[in-house]
Parts: sequence; C-alpha cells; structure tokens
Amino acid sequence: MYYQRILIATDGSTLSEKAVDHGLALAELSGATAVALKVVPRYPRSYFEGGMPVELADVKRIEQQWNDAAQALVDAVKARGSARGITVKAVVSKSDLVAEAIIAAAKKHKADLIVMASHGRKGVKRMLMGSETQHVLTHSHIPVLVLR
Repeated sequence: MYYQRILIATDGSTLSEKAVDHGLALAELSGATAVALKVVPRYPRSYFEGGMPVELADVKRIEQQWNDAAQALVDAVKARGSARGITVKAVVSKSDLVAEAIIAAAKKHKADLIVMASHGRKGVKRMLMGSETQHVLTHSHIPVLVLR
C-alpha cells in the first residue's frame, strides 16, 4: 500500500525527531505529501486562580512565544522535506487535548497515516501524564506508525 498524505506529529523532542525522519523517509519512498503538526497547549490560567496574579498581556505573550516556537519547528520539518523533494504543509494547532487535535488534524488534512513517537512512560508517570500516543492509537480510524 502506498500512502498519499502522511501526518507527522512532532513535539520537538529527540525521540520525536526520529518520527519526523521516518515520516519524511516514508513520504519520499511512497511519493506522498506530508503534514508536519505541532500541538500547542493553551496557557494554564486555572493554575493561578487565587494565587499569583498573571497579567493578560503576559499570558498572551507566553502563548505567542509558544506558537512562534511551534511554527519554527514545523517550518523546519517543511524545509527538511523540501530539500528531499517532499511537499510538506506546516501546521500548528492550539489545544489542551493533544491526541484529539492530532486525530482531528489527520481527518481535516485527509491523512492516510499518522507517524508519531511514544515516550514509553510507565507506572505513575503514565498515570499522571497520560499517553497521547495510546489515545491516538485507540481512537484513530487511520493507521498509526509509532516509533519508540
């Protein structure tokens, strides 16, 4: 089976870079286009309710910094793909629900494969932090390639 559009989810980590490399290589081999996706969370305002006051301007500035960093990350993936002759669309999505945002982006961009990394958290860390990869695997209706 050849893929036509591959969604590559990245968070900029070293492990995530492995997923980017594999996703781009697979796109190159199959002649597919790619969508590089970074999901950016919203600023956690509720953590500060009743505590340290945070100015709205500061919240907006922090969210803009996160968005700019995410855009630079997906733009770099796009440039790496272009250097290999792969058409890559750079996408930043704002959501606190990372797995749902990945699945929604795959659907919106008509991807037929999602490539992402798994950090392999276990035990308490997994319970506390959750597993976005596990959630995508469980709820996605398209194939998911997971790199560890």
